[in-house]
Amino acid sequence: MACLAGAVAGFSHPVQAQEASPPAATAAASGPSLREVTVTGNPLGATDLIVPVSTLQGAELAQQARGTLGETLNGTPGVSSTYFGPNASRPIIRGLDGDRIRVLNNGGATLDASALSFDHAVPLEPITVDRIEVLRGPGALQYGGSAVGGVVNVIDNRIPREALNGVTGKVDLGGATGNGERSSAAMVEGGNERYALHVDGFDRRTDDVKVPLSLACERAGSPAQASRICNSASRAQGGALGGSVFFDRGYLGASVATYQTTYGTVAEDNVSIGMRSNRYALEGEWRQPVALLENLKFQFSHSDYRHTEYESGVAGTRFSNQGNDLRLEARHQPWSGVQGVVGFQAESGRFAAVGDEAFAPYSRSSSQALFVHEELPTAWGKLSAGARTEQVTVRSLGNAEVDRFQVGERRFNPHSLALGALWNVAPAWLLTSNLAYTERAPKDYELFANGPHLATAAWETGNSALSKERSTSLELGAQWKSGPHQAALNAYQTRFANYIGLLPSGDVLSAEGQRNPSDASVSTYPEYRYVGIRARFTGLEGRATVRLQGPGGLRPVSHWGTLDLQLRGDLVRAINADTQEALPRIAPARLGASLAWSLGPWSLRGGFDHAAAQSRVPSDSRATAAYTLWNAMGSYKTTAQWGGQRTQLLWYARLDNLTNQLAYSATSILTTTAFPKAPLPGRSLKVGLQLAF
Repeated sequence: MACLAGAVAGFSHPVQAQEASPPAATAAASGPSLREVTVTGNPLGATDLIVPVSTLQGAELAQQARGTLGETLNGTPGVSSTYFGPNASRPIIRGLDGDRIRVLNNGGATLDASALSFDHAVPLEPITVDRIEVLRGPGALQYGGSAVGGVVNVIDNRIPREALNGVTGKVDLGGATGNGERSSAAMVEGGNERYALHVDGFDRRTDDVKVPLSLACERAGSPAQASRICNSASRAQGGALGGSVFFDRGYLGASVATYQTTYGTVAEDNVSIGMRSNRYALEGEWRQPVALLENLKFQFSHSDYRHTEYESGVAGTRFSNQGNDLRLEARHQPWSGVQGVVGFQAESGRFAAVGDEAFAPYSRSSSQALFVHEELPTAWGKLSAGARTEQVTVRSLGNAEVDRFQVGERRFNPHSLALGALWNVAPAWLLTSNLAYTERAPKDYELFANGPHLATAAWETGNSALSKERSTSLELGAQWKSGPHQAALNAYQTRFANYIGLLPSGDVLSAEGQRNPSDASVSTYPEYRYVGIRARFTGLEGRATVRLQGPGGLRPVSHWGTLDLQLRGDLVRAINADTQEALPRIAPARLGASLAWSLGPWSLRGGFDHAAAQSRVPSDSRATAAYTLWNAMGSYKTTAQWGGQRTQLLWYARLDNLTNQLAYSATSILTTTAFPKAPLPGRSLKVGLQLAF
């Protein structure tokens, strides 16, 4: 499957991505045949990538999947999580979150409200996907300034891209003790050389999450004190229908998908969110359309996102975001050895918030962009270069029910450039270097927000005079591989000339907008303003695998299976370069280690993830203590014959927070505003079964 790519940014390790065929076998990670797939980060399908890409798929994805995208990826080197309780969590990459991380579905845009507020969930369900790819570093070439921190591409087969032979499918069943999870998902695909059809559905229910601390709860019908996160229960369900028609030189496919969830917001004991997101997608590829082009791809999607916030069951503020995304990408024939693609992207969105707690106005946003990505293979490696230019319009329409919003329009022309190089120093060594300049247009809420935001316990004030966010990134990477032994290390620094941050102004406002009221009995909110500052992000991330036992290992005995030592770690420092003060919600130094053993159908893994204390915080934030979470997981793969049909089974179990450690996330806004409200989950055992046929 060819996935549209991110920018030239950095390097983690050269990846030759594979997934099981048929797609149903991916979940069981034991398909009889494998086919290559293009990894996000290179639109040319290269296996040696300059960009740092991590891939989660197969049995590993099945065992690591949580209820949110952020928690599923948390712990990947360079990736942390916003963690607004167990139901709303967005990825943070290299200290950057919100609109600087682009979340994609099959390479296309997803429109929601998750970047607007920490308590808004991403409408994607990890248990229904085939693969998740994470591109760390600026992805500006293909996805613009909104990917300066990175790209997360969630990949499924709802639009089949290759012909199918017969009927395949998979079923996923799971349950957990820590949150009472009951989850199920099913998928069936069928087709021939001309047509293919895909159907899937899922349902997941959880109770309040157990924690190693007694917490107060004011929710009706709940105990006043319990060792659970109050108002953290959830239910999610959805599904999709898709199909494709194949012809001699390509395909044309379409899908419709729905995601619905109801969950507690955690910050307030009696407030819940009911969300619905529908996405309609059209996709196709035409190979060798004309003499100078190898292929032409297009994607179009329409998203209709809505959610309502309920207080004690009564409907309150309503949010909606509707929009379209169109991408065209043409790969040209090599010119004097140079390979590349040129592309066009157009996006449009309509946002509305209605109710007493609307802190942003009605708005309309649109953008059009041209981009190019070129590579030159050499005898010693390769060079890459790319550029993107955009036109962005952001318009505030105000709000007929709220008179405090400014009405106006801003236009921006962001431009981005990137250069990269990959050097095969020796058979076992590979080096990369990348330089990127990125510009990002401010979002509607950064320009025009003006109101109390209960999720952050603050009054947020936009700045309609903001200019483009500008950054320059430099990254160096090295990788070594010798048989089963391998190691990779990346060092990077990103300097922002105009980082758009939400910083305290020192004022307080009443719920009616009165600044610094003299009446002490009036409830007030501290004001936070969107301002442009100079900022600097510097970091390291690495991973290594050492084969202790097994073929190619330190002890090359194989009759006891293979035993690997897996190491991982990252470190990021982010400061306001104008004041030298630390920026908020930055992950501390992290180090993890695991022992992974496998023998035939059996696999076991156990280890720890340690987070250092985070004392580098701004003056209005709390420091967090160090903690170590121990974990273990295991799986067993087998096959069975049912009615003449060969079925692959994957049994798995995962034990999280083995010692029931009390811990708080330094990257969560809840840690800053309500420290004891939502600690990380306590001990939990999850068991599951996946069947693929």
